[in-house]
Amino acid sequence: MAPQEGTSLPVRSKEVARVLAEAGVAGQVRELTESARTAAEAAEALGCDVGAIANSLVFISDDEPVLVLTSGRHKVDTTALADRWGRGKLRRATPEQVRQATGQAIGGVAPVGHPQALPTVVDTALSEYPRLWAAAGTPHTVFPTTAGELLRLTDGLLLPVGP
Repeated sequence: MAPQEGTSLPVRSKEVARVLAEAGVAGQVRELTESARTAAEAAEALGCDVGAIANSLVFISDDEPVLVLTSGRHKVDTTALADRWGRGKLRRATPEQVRQATGQAIGGVAPVGHPQALPTVVDTALSEYPRLWAAAGTPHTVFPTTAGELLRLTDGLLLPVGP
């Protein structure tokens, strides 16, 4: 289903839109009529390749939350990524830890709009797509972006997240 623009956005998405506007990002937050909770759902709703969905995944490493922005086409190899990143073991954050770290619920976590910036990795696979879509604070909101823009917005590190 096509994105709906010009609608009243949820509070979490308004915060993401504010951060994007302050950063000079041209892409607008859009509300979808269908859920984009998973990469497959988002790709179907947007009519794009699942790899062009930038999933925002929260992990705990060295007792702090970290953010991994990964292509929807594959999973994170936590052992390999921790080694590449020079961090301790990565373990998936619980839903409560995700909400505490980001102010957002799993399935709608945006790369930005969190109470405080998180150490972030941007998957090198995202660089293969000229246009990406990322969640905007809820499972029904997204915004268009690029790998370069995600790196700038998050002050992230570009690394492969697979094996």
